[in-house]
Amino acid sequence: MRTLTFFNHAGGVMKTSLTRDVGHSLARSGLRVLLVDLDPQANLTDWLGVTGVGQEQTVFATATRGEPLPLPVRVHDLALIPSDVSLALAEGQMMGVVGAHLHLRQGLQAIAGDYDVALIDSPPSLGQLSILGALAADHLIVPVPTRQKGMNALAGLSEAMATYRKLRPDLTVALYVPTLYDARRSHDREALAALQGMLRPLASPIPDRGAVWNDSASAGQPVGVYAPGSPVHRDVERVTAEIAGAVGLPYPGPGVDA
Repeated sequence: MRTLTFFNHAGGVMKTSLTRDVGHSLARSGLRVLLVDLDPQANLTDWLGVTGVGQEQTVFATATRGEPLPLPVRVHDLALIPSDVSLALAEGQMMGVVGAHLHLRQGLQAIAGDYDVALIDSPPSLGQLSILGALAADHLIVPVPTRQKGMNALAGLSEAMATYRKLRPDLTVALYVPTLYDARRSHDREALAALQGMLRPLASPIPDRGAVWNDSASAGQPVGVYAPGSPVHRDVERVTAEIAGAVGLPYPGPGVDA
């Protein structure tokens, strides 16, 4: 099992959208996919149409006490360990527990034979849950919007990576993904050129097509279910192929079902 964490301490960079939709594309190709929602805001959970989540269904006990991961919810051909606002309480409790930051990695290792890939949606912060998600990963996938906020976040990302590698020297960024790109704006074109000059490896940019992303989230459906064959769905399939290639996952390519 490969474990990939979608990571950026800035919010609104498409971490959750990519976790959901790349996961669905991988599952559609025949891979066994586990999604883990580490954000107490629970957007990944909500955007898959899952409601009524209790704390016992989240990673809370794993994060704070090292207990086995809960049984996931099945939704849209995916296995999901959902989140709930009560997961925020784990932040304080983890701080007093030696080795807590490795609990999720250990929990995932215990079920590695059940899945081909685990995708983790980390919170928009550099708190305890974000560290938990980063240290659980084999690789990080880092969405970076082609905006000034994306450029500004890079310094914090570099500092965080330096810290995490003290505990996990093998941790790598498998792919940086430019997001929210609008080729009509000179600022976006300049930001993309700057990212291309400073980040490796870098995916092709994901265009800013907000309406379909937002509507699919409201519907609680992956883009491949909500708007199959749409330009946004093609964007998802393309970035899925790039991510799969970066981490060595089998993926037959856009438009191929298992």
